[in-house]
Amino acid sequence: MFAATLGTVSAHSFLSQFGSIDASHAHSSSTSTSIVIHRPLFKQPSNFPAGVSLSQSSFGVLDTSPASPESVRRAQVHVNLQQIIQKKRNRFVRYSNRAGRFFGLSKNPSASAAVISATSSASVGVGAALEVQEIRERSNKWQWNQYSINYFVSHYQPSQQQHQSSVDPPVVLLVHGFGASIPHWRRNISALSQYSTVYAIDLLGFGASDKPAGFAYTMETWADLILDFVKDIIKRPTVLVGNSVGSLACVIAASDSSRNLVRGLVLLNCAGGMNNKAIVDDWRIKLLLPLLWLVDFLLNQRRIASALFERVKKRDSLRNILSSVYGNKENVDEDLIDIILEPANDEGALDAFVSIVTGPPGPSPVQLMPKISVPVLILWGDEDPFTPLDGPVGKYFSKLSMEAPNVSLCVLKGVGHCPHDDRPELVHEKLLPWLAQLHAL
Repeated sequence: MFAATLGTVSAHSFLSQFGSIDASHAHSSSTSTSIVIHRPLFKQPSNFPAGVSLSQSSFGVLDTSPASPESVRRAQVHVNLQQIIQKKRNRFVRYSNRAGRFFGLSKNPSASAAVISATSSASVGVGAALEVQEIRERSNKWQWNQYSINYFVSHYQPSQQQHQSSVDPPVVLLVHGFGASIPHWRRNISALSQYSTVYAIDLLGFGASDKPAGFAYTMETWADLILDFVKDIIKRPTVLVGNSVGSLACVIAASDSSRNLVRGLVLLNCAGGMNNKAIVDDWRIKLLLPLLWLVDFLLNQRRIASALFERVKKRDSLRNILSSVYGNKENVDEDLIDIILEPANDEGALDAFVSIVTGPPGPSPVQLMPKISVPVLILWGDEDPFTPLDGPVGKYFSKLSMEAPNVSLCVLKGVGHCPHDDRPELVHEKLLPWLAQLHAL
C-alpha cells in the first residue's frame, strides 16, 4: 500500500487489503490455534449440523500406462488411505455436531476466560470458492441516491446433511475493508450460504460501485449506505460482517438503534478510524504523525498523488504489500494481484484513495460500542501489522469482551489483517456456530 511504500504502517492507506483475494482453495496444513473467548461457551443447538468438514487429500495423479504389480499395490494403498480418511472424517463430523469443534477446554483464572486450543492435522473444508467471473456475472446494481451500488446475493442453500429449519436463519451482509470488494469474500460465501442467505456489497468508491469524482468520503456515509441497503434490499434485520474499515462502518450502523435493522455484528480486525490519524493513543502513530501529515499534503497535489498511486499499483509493490498483510503467504498469488489492479484502474479510484487517506477519520469504536446491545463476535488475527492486538483498538476490544455480556472475542493465531481470506477455515470454525446460536435465539 501507499503508506507502506513510504515506510509508514497504515491499515487504511491505499490497498492495505485492496484485493486480499485468493484464487486458490484451502490448502492442507497442520495448524494449532489458541483462542481466548471471554464469554462462556454457548450450548450447541441440537439441530446444528457440522459447520466444517475435512477435505480429502489427493495422493497422486492418474497413470494411464499398463498396470504393474507395483502400481496395483500402490492403488490398493491409496484406496485404504481414502477409506481411513473417510472414517476419520465421519468421526470428526459427529464430534463437531456435539462439541462445535472445540477441544481442550480449560479455565484461566487470571483472565476469567475460557482458553480453547483447536488443532487440525488436515485441511478444513471451507466450501467451494466462487470464481471471480461468476461473482461479476451474478452481481446486481442498486441505485442509492444518484449512485450505482454493486451487490451480490447467495440464497440459503442447506447442505444434504442439514435439516431445513422452520425458522428463517439470519441474513448476513458482508462488508469489505479499504480498497477491497465483493470478491474478497469469495472463499466465504459458499460456506456461509449453507447456514444463511448471504449478501455482499461494494461500498461507494470501491469495486464495481460508482467512484464519483470529487466525492468527500466519510465513515458515516458508508454506514448510511449499509443501513439503506438493509432496509431497501434485504428488508429484514441482518447480521453485519465487516473487515477493517468495513467493520467500523458496521459498528456505526449497529450503533443507530433507531432503525432496528441490525441483528448481530461480526468484526474482523476492526479499524479504529478511516485512516490512522484516528489512532492517536498509539505511540507508533504519534511517532509517525509528522510523516502522515506530509503524506496528506503530498496527496493533495494532484500530480504527486497520481505518480505515487501509479507506483503503488506496480505488481511487485502490491506483492510486497500483501505479503506483509497476510500470515498465510501462499494466498498472495498472481490472481490476487490481478483482482486488485482492475478496480484501482477505474476512473475515480485515485480520488477515492486521496479522499479517504486525507479525510476525517470518523468516530471511534470506543465511543460507539457501548451503544450496541446486539450479539457481537470479534475475530482478530494476531499477526496484523496494521491494527495489532496490543494496539489501543485491540486492547479496547480485548477488555470489552471481558466486561460486556453480548461480546465474545476469538484470537486467531498466525493470521493477519484479513482473517476471512487469510485463514477462512479458522474464521468459519468460530463464525458458523455463532450464527447457529443466533439462529436458535
